[in-house]
Amino acid sequence: MNKVRFELTELPYQTLARFGLTQEMIEDLPMRVLDEICDGRHSPVLPVRISDENGETVESRTRFVLVRMDNGQADVVFYPVLKSSPLERYDEAQQKQLLAGKAIIAEVETADGRHSQAFVQIDPETNQVMSVPTPIIGRNLQVLADELHLGPVEVKGLQHGEPLTLAVAGEPVTVGIDLQTKTGIRFCSGDEQKWKEQTKREWDKYTFGCYGCWMMDGDGNLDYVPEEEYTEELWNEQKKSGERNRAAAALHK
Repeated sequence: MNKVRFELTELPYQTLARFGLTQEMIEDLPMRVLDEICDGRHSPVLPVRISDENGETVESRTRFVLVRMDNGQADVVFYPVLKSSPLERYDEAQQKQLLAGKAIIAEVETADGRHSQAFVQIDPETNQVMSVPTPIIGRNLQVLADELHLGPVEVKGLQHGEPLTLAVAGEPVTVGIDLQTKTGIRFCSGDEQKWKEQTKREWDKYTFGCYGCWMMDGDGNLDYVPEEEYTEELWNEQKKSGERNRAAAALHK
């Protein structure tokens, strides 16, 4: 199975619904997020609900990614939030770097059982271990080095997971490897501390869709409220959101 471009109509909504993610919930995600999902990238961490063998409802959180099966059908693979990262295959020094949020280069086993070198990093929102083959990130690092005129020492630091802070037009800009991003490389205005803090994708507290609202709590967790369950607070927030959107549209006329 390979990752390729998907259409929204291809999403395996029945499978997702079995885990509590209805078609309405998915379609109410921001368009930028839906584009990322259709590009074969991981979804945000979303709430799921399933029944265990005793019929009890179990709630959890997970990312998912679309895959193309050999028969051409779209399917879904889940990457649940783990209590801790499975790091047994890495030595003590590598584990220390990974737990510090850095990327490392290590040997990984591919789906067909082969071993190859890859950049490895922990997803801070799920504790899952992510990996991308070294030639892909290596190529992007080379383009970055050429554009910013980086020397071998600076490139080696980036390869070993160290964010690099540069002065651009007199302002600090930090760049580093982040395997959650489309290119595997993330820029951030500010110093290394700002770069480390900017790990979660940007979300508003309230994201209203056609059928309901995605809400983000103080810990960055997303939950969905269908319109029929709106509180007075949510109705008021929807009204304010509509007014802001109308004002923004008027400014761009």
